[in-house]
Amino acid sequence: MFNPEPIQRPSGPPASSTPARDYLNTRPPGTDQSYAVLPRSLVEAMPLPWQQQMAHLLSDFHRAYAHLDWPVYRVVPSRVERLVDLDEEQLAEVGAIAELDVDGELVYRDRSGALITDPEHQNVLVSVLDPIPGDFANANQNTPPRGFPQPPVVPQPTYPQSGPLPVQAPPTPRW
Repeated sequence: MFNPEPIQRPSGPPASSTPARDYLNTRPPGTDQSYAVLPRSLVEAMPLPWQQQMAHLLSDFHRAYAHLDWPVYRVVPSRVERLVDLDEEQLAEVGAIAELDVDGELVYRDRSGALITDPEHQNVLVSVLDPIPGDFANANQNTPPRGFPQPPVVPQPTYPQSGPLPVQAPPTPRW
């Protein structure tokens, strides 16, 4: 039977045709213009249903793009710092040096020796110690790490609270 009433549509904006891009453009933790990094320890610490869904999605993703020549990625935890706030070692890491010019003013130069103009407003990425511990995956669980058996529980002897300690007789020699 034909219903003359219009079909009810959800209210609000229409669904996006690029939901992953839309979400990643909000710049959640671990993302930049080109990459989305998921710390393995956090992925392995997710609740089991999440891990199952993640494993399925990653499997589909890698199967779809297995034909590409994948490089080995090296992920370095970093943070944005102002160039003028860096020490000598950090300046070397980002390819810059600080020196006094002929007038005694502090100037910054890049690898090629070119003067960096307005270093107070120049932001760079500097490596930092990883703030996410690698053992996070098992920090909040009562289970051993996956792939390792639970260590055996060795019973400890119990002694009475008062009185002399129990004495064991020496072994009887067998002659």
